[in-house]
Amino acid sequence: VQLQASGGGLVQAGGSLRLSCAASGSIFRLGDVGWYRQVPGKQRELVAHITRSATTNYAESVKGRFTIARDNAKNTVYLQMNNLKPEDTAVYYCAADVQVAGPTTPYLDIWGQGTEVTVSS
Repeated sequence: VQLQASGGGLVQAGGSLRLSCAASGSIFRLGDVGWYRQVPGKQRELVAHITRSATTNYAESVKGRFTIARDNAKNTVYLQMNNLKPEDTAVYYCAADVQVAGPTTPYLDIWGQGTEVTVSS
């Protein structure tokens, strides 16, 4: 099972990007998914989180600008980022709880490889 994060890039302040986190492999169910970000020298922080039933929560710093959504049929979670600011510059990672072997098996915690977002002022 793998998570593939994509969609990062260079954008000017005020611009938008949409990140995707696609789970592939032998997946029975994609559970809760979180988007995190990390700047060199700082701790990784949770940016947005979505449960299997699509309940969401956000870091205060991104509320009103970022939207997390999911497509369970595609095992994919998206992070729409609008009105980007230079302080949003970071490597963004997705992490998910994944059931691989059936409804009674435990969830595995899987991390993607990260996608870089750079916001210029």
